[in-house]
Amino acid sequence: MPIGVFVLAAAVFAQGTSEFMMSGLLARTAADFGVSLGTVGLLTSVYAVGMVLGAPTMAATMGRWPLRRSATTFLALFCVTHIVGALTTDFAVLVTTRAVAAVANAGFLALVLAALPRLVGPALVGRATSIIVSGVTVACIAGVPAGTLLGQLWGWRSAFWAVAVVSAVVLVPMASMVPRDGAEVGASNRSMRSEWAVLGVRTVRSGVIVGVLVNAATFAAFTYLGTVAAGIAGATSVWVPLVLALFGLGSFIGVTLTGRYSDRHGRSIITVGTAGLVGVWTLAAITAHSMAGFAAMTLLTGAAAFGVGSAVIATIVRSAAPAAPRLAGALATTALNIGAVLGPVVAGVAVDRAQTPVAALWCAAGAAAVAAAIVLVDRARRAPVADAVAAVAR
Repeated sequence: MPIGVFVLAAAVFAQGTSEFMMSGLLARTAADFGVSLGTVGLLTSVYAVGMVLGAPTMAATMGRWPLRRSATTFLALFCVTHIVGALTTDFAVLVTTRAVAAVANAGFLALVLAALPRLVGPALVGRATSIIVSGVTVACIAGVPAGTLLGQLWGWRSAFWAVAVVSAVVLVPMASMVPRDGAEVGASNRSMRSEWAVLGVRTVRSGVIVGVLVNAATFAAFTYLGTVAAGIAGATSVWVPLVLALFGLGSFIGVTLTGRYSDRHGRSIITVGTAGLVGVWTLAAITAHSMAGFAAMTLLTGAAAFGVGSAVIATIVRSAAPAAPRLAGALATTALNIGAVLGPVVAGVAVDRAQTPVAALWCAAGAAAVAAAIVLVDRARRAPVADAVAAVAR
């Protein structure tokens, strides 16, 4: 595997840390600016919207750039926004920096994912995708808790400075270890309209829909994992960060294992995995009254959710790249972030109506069930075509 892939994953680690660390910094940020928690929550919402809109926009406007140029530009912009955010005393400026950082993050991830087939070859896209996604999982395990701890010790600004420093450090090897020629030859001859037409391909369209549903399930549940743990009888405060850490550890294990086999068995992993997600989220909801059972299921759900999600990303990129070299990564990135936005919203409604955070786990199981049904139907439709091809070959 090219060393540049690991450098890109390190950049994703910094970006993933920034995206999720605000959940542990909201109270201190609100106190510093003298605004309500609801108002400071805009920082999370703006980032999510920036991720959704930024991926296709940046892919369309900067998709022809070589990989090294686009990656370093986006990461440098990401770094600068955190420096400005750490220095500002104006809340409106901080909100703006979060929006710009999200667009830079989305553009970076979209163009990096789109470049993987050319960077490592089609046969290794699944493994390379798992390495890139592992940057997010390591952020959940180490980066987010570290950012929260820094915020508690020295204020929320110290966490922003830490992300800026890590981003700046990664820029150094990125300038030399990431290949220059990330743009596909001939890509400039394709219009973005023709690339968007790739959504008419059933495999790509199904992959995007499944990606939305799988990530919606993941973030619907993840948003309330700590609340569920805190509500279990006899649980102490130490269990909340422990449960979140177990989910992060499971996610790292999931993407690592999936990366070894998804290039050869990606379709099977998605078929079995989406069905398995229904089971693990259901079991997580059933065991939510027992801390030991819930903690074990948290580890398992993290592994299953991110393992399947990584395989779905690789499938979208691999399927879309030939016809949409600039848009392939944006489709995967946008699908995941739409899920990350919709999942918590739907789960929030369910939790309010049921008056229990466990409802979020049932929402996750429901979203996974729909994803599994789409995968099974899509596979059943392909089977007659495969049989006909095999009969002709004989």
